[in-house]
Amino acid sequence: MRVSHLMMPRTIPFHYLVCGALAAVLALVSPTLSAQSDLPTLIKKIMSAHRLPESSLSVYVQAVGEHKPLLALNADWPRNPASTIKILTTLAALDTLGPAYTWRTRAYLDGDLSNGRLNGHLVVQGGGDPFMVVERWWAFVDGLRRNGLTDIGGDFVIDDSYFDVKSSDPGAFDGQGFRTYNVLPNALLVNFQTVRFFFQADRANGAVQITTNPRPANLRIDNQLKLGKGRCGGYQRGIRFDVPTAASVDAVTFSGSFPAACGTYEMSRAVLTAPHYAYGTFKALWEETGGSLKGTVRVAEAVPEAEVFYELPSLPLAEIISRINKYSSNVMSRQLLLTLAADQMGPPGTVENGRLLVQQWIRAKNLKFPELILDNGSGLSRKTRIAARSLGDLLLTAYDGPYMPEFMASLPLAGMDGTMRRRFRGDGMEGRLRIKTGRLDDTSAIAGYVLARSGRTYVVVALQNYKDVHRGPGQEIQNALLSWIFDR
Repeated sequence: MRVSHLMMPRTIPFHYLVCGALAAVLALVSPTLSAQSDLPTLIKKIMSAHRLPESSLSVYVQAVGEHKPLLALNADWPRNPASTIKILTTLAALDTLGPAYTWRTRAYLDGDLSNGRLNGHLVVQGGGDPFMVVERWWAFVDGLRRNGLTDIGGDFVIDDSYFDVKSSDPGAFDGQGFRTYNVLPNALLVNFQTVRFFFQADRANGAVQITTNPRPANLRIDNQLKLGKGRCGGYQRGIRFDVPTAASVDAVTFSGSFPAACGTYEMSRAVLTAPHYAYGTFKALWEETGGSLKGTVRVAEAVPEAEVFYELPSLPLAEIISRINKYSSNVMSRQLLLTLAADQMGPPGTVENGRLLVQQWIRAKNLKFPELILDNGSGLSRKTRIAARSLGDLLLTAYDGPYMPEFMASLPLAGMDGTMRRRFRGDGMEGRLRIKTGRLDDTSAIAGYVLARSGRTYVVVALQNYKDVHRGPGQEIQNALLSWIFDR
C-alpha cells in the first residue's frame, strides 16, 4: 500500500539538523537516552550500505527478568509503529474482556411465524463479531432454518447500531477504497465485506470468464474484459476494476485486456456497503438452502423488548486476537477497539471511548506512554505514534500477566505462520521468534519475543521511519537484529 509522508530527501543536510536538534531536546527531557547502547556491527554496516541514519531507527531489547535493557537506541522517540500497535489493542482487550469473551449475532422476528413462514420482517442485530466469515454466516442461516424459519415474507432489516463509525469513506487513508485492508468496521460485518474474483481465460470462445466467492445475490458484474495476446504480465494482468457511479453500490465493472497466457488470475476487493453485502450474501445462502426472501434490505434498530429468535456466538476472544495479530487484520483490530468501548461504556461503541479505555488500562498497569497516539487501534494510520521503549514495557507486562499464554500464542511464529511464515526458515530459528510485524510506506517495524539459544527470552522492538525503508532495508535490519539476539 502506498503511504505518502512529508519527509526531507536524504541529500538535504537539514534532515540531519532536525534529527540532531530533536535528539538534544529529548536528551534533556528523557535522561534514559544517555544510556543508549551501540548497534551491533552488522546492523551498522547494513544501515551504512543503504545510507540510513541511526536517527531513523529506534530499538529496544531487554531480557525477561532483567531491570535494564540490553540495547536501547532512540528508545523514547515517538514513531509510527504501523501494525505493531495492534499488540496494544489486543492486549488491552484481552486483559479487560478475558480470553473467553464472545460476540453475539441475534435474529428477531418482526411478525408472526406460521408453518415456517414469517409474515413480516427478519431483524438481524450485529454484535460486532470481527470474524463473521462466510462459513459462520452460513451457520447463522442454518440456525434460523433449524429453528423453523423457511420463508421470509418481508424485509431483511439490519440493526448495526452497536457501533458508531463516523467515517464513511473507506478510501480516506490512501484513496484505495475498494482494497480489502481499507474496510471500515461495522457491527454486522460479514466476510470482511470482501469478494474474491476469479478470472479464467476461455480460449475456445475468445472471452474471459469471471466467477466469485462468495457471490452476493445483489452484486451485478459488468464483464467488459477482452482476451488478449502476448505474455502474462502487467499490473493486475491488465484488468481494470471500477464502480460506475457512487450511487451504483451494487455494481462493478471489469474492463481491459487479460492475456490468454495467464490462464487464471485472482483478485480480492471490498464491494457493496456493509449492510448490502450482509443482505446479498444472506439472500444467496438462504435461497441455496431452499428458503425465500421476498423483501429488500433496510437498516433500523431492533425493538428493545423484542424476544431473541436465534443467536450465534462468535469464536472466543483468544482465537480472535490470534487472527488479528498473525495476519495483521486492520478491520478486525478496529472492531476490537469499538467492542471494548461498547462493552465497557455502553453502546454505541466509538473510537474515542475505545482510546479512553486503552489509556485507562495503561495507567492501571502502572505504565506510562505519554507520547502515545493510538488513532484507530490498527496501525493503518499516518497519525499513530509510540516509542520503542513503551512497546517493550508493554511486552514485558504481557509476559508477567495472567493471559500471557493466549497473548504470546497470538503472535506470528517465525518460519511457520502469519506474517513471519517466510522468515527464518531452515536456520534453527523456526518457532523460537514470536514477532508482530508492521509495514507502511516509509515505515518498517517489529515487536515481540525471542527465545535465544541460551534459553533466555528477550523482548525486542524495532521501529524505523525513513524514505523507502519498507522496500527491503527495514526487514534486512530486523533480520540482523533478531539473529544477533537469538545467538546470545
